[in-house]
Amino acid sequence: MTSPIYIALGTNLGDREANLRTARESLPPEVRVVQESSIYITEPWGYLEQPEFLNQVIEVETLLHPLPLLHRLKRIEATMGREETIRNGPRLIDLDLLFYGGEVIEGEILQVPHPRLHERAFVLVPLNEIAPGFVHPQLEEPIHNLLSRVDTSGVRPF
Repeated sequence: MTSPIYIALGTNLGDREANLRTARESLPPEVRVVQESSIYITEPWGYLEQPEFLNQVIEVETLLHPLPLLHRLKRIEATMGREETIRNGPRLIDLDLLFYGGEVIEGEILQVPHPRLHERAFVLVPLNEIAPGFVHPQLEEPIHNLLSRVDTSGVRPF
């Protein structure tokens, strides 16, 4: 088991709060939630003509290695009914593996740390709530420093 492991959850279709809950509850037994951030309402990023998102970050423990963990997350998305649309478009549920301990993985299917998390307030605000001192293994800076450099005006408590 490598620790800590952080996963971002996001949704902007249907019953958004229920979508987050269902995703969290679908993780066990392979993945155990250790802690979870508050839920935040966030403005769309990338493609703007869509409803606001609910976002959250959770810390988990698992014996799954990174790629099997990614496959587990994608199965949960599929089971919940996620359909691929346009890039950064509306989604029923999105589960992104942000960090797997201090590992750096640069594969075709999986990149860890998530390559754009340091640019995204909707990830950094909830991540900072539960892990402000966690150091990004590539940028070699704690989350609270990364957060200080992004515009957080589009992120507010749910």
